Amino acid sequence: MATVKPFRGIRPPKHLVEKVQSRPYDVLNSDEAREEAGDNEMSLYHIIRPEINFPVGTDEHDPRVYEEAARQFRKFQEQEWLVQDDKEQYYIYAQTSCLPANGNKEKTQYGLIVGAYVDDYLNGVIKKHELTRSDKEEDRMKHVRVNDANIEPVFFAYPDNEVLGALIARYASTEPEYDFVASIDGFRHRLWVVDQADDIATITAEFAHMPSLYIADGHHRSAAAALVGAEKARQNPDHHGGEEYNYFMAVAFPASQLTILDYNRVVKDLNGLTPEAFLEALARNFVVEDKGTEEYRPQQLHEFSLYLDGHWYSLKAKPGTYDANDPIGVLDVSISSNLILDEILGIKDLRRDKRIDFVGGLRGLGELKRRCDSGEMRLALALYPVSMQQIIDIADTGNIMPPKATWFEPKLRSGLVIHKLS
Repeated sequence: MATVKPFRGIRPPKHLVEKVQSRPYDVLNSDEAREEAGDNEMSLYHIIRPEINFPVGTDEHDPRVYEEAARQFRKFQEQEWLVQDDKEQYYIYAQTSCLPANGNKEKTQYGLIVGAYVDDYLNGVIKKHELTRSDKEEDRMKHVRVNDANIEPVFFAYPDNEVLGALIARYASTEPEYDFVASIDGFRHRLWVVDQADDIATITAEFAHMPSLYIADGHHRSAAAALVGAEKARQNPDHHGGEEYNYFMAVAFPASQLTILDYNRVVKDLNGLTPEAFLEALARNFVVEDKGTEEYRPQQLHEFSLYLDGHWYSLKAKPGTYDANDPIGVLDVSISSNLILDEILGIKDLRRDKRIDFVGGLRGLGELKRRCDSGEMRLALALYPVSMQQIIDIADTGNIMPPKATWFEPKLRSGLVIHKLS
């Protein structure tokens, strides 16, 4: 069963939150972070992208860069741009967005910011669905170590819970501590502080009934936070299990509220085939239908949209071309990888092959068309989004999703709450 605890968050005063908050470190590069931070010395990018405080071109993994992150974190606290709360508490974080996946209608998801238990990650109560790379883990571990803090949260899903739903609804009817619209994406972000003892006890107890929590986004941050916590436990001769480093910061949302967007593919060439031969090869495993020049989005699982030479095509996988009882093989990312990218186009390694690139669904089908029409890419393949239930099924069976399978949106804002490890 899952263990969570409240914690004394470090966070901006209400009047500074918009100055401090930022996008997550891994959704933009150094140049983009430098541009977004501009002359705002309160921007969290100075802590999570500290290479922006050095000359352009400085290696973000330079030891001086990690030391700069810690220096900036101390500065933010000394200047009281970040202030630690007096008592342990939970926080409710709401994101309101308009996304194509929701019919461009306004949708709000409500998460609980909690201290997640390191041992739950190590013992598999907190379940993952992606592989992590050791170099990326080590980068985030260095960042956690040098700051002695989880500066950014990880993104969890939990099974829907009526008691927590009612508690959250009660707080959501009151005035939030923070309420702002991020200029970069137009999404609204709100935060409430849960400081009543009875409510804190209810949240802790309800999570204790949950057999599992699921990492939605932030696998490298989860691994790094848990590994540093375990490392601190080994290094402490007086370790007793109640120390703050036994927990790391997560925002946990009810699974049914989450939106997963399509994660699409663009390919540089047809592997020596003519367009006619390529479409003929597709017809062996798919029902191919020309949809004309108007954008066409897949309408259901096992249907794909192909953009080639100014036309959109529907590709529906024929019965028997995939195993419906295989939790990995039944995924559209697997079907497209096996029957199109590998079998026809000769792309076998999605992580390393330079002939393929990936486009998050937030950019829309227009971005796929643009990259092909420009001559940069030869074809585009749009996929139907993975469902949260598919992710849960894969995590529960101990399997791992294929690469580039999920794109969660909206992304969490960083800097609203920080968790200190001591």
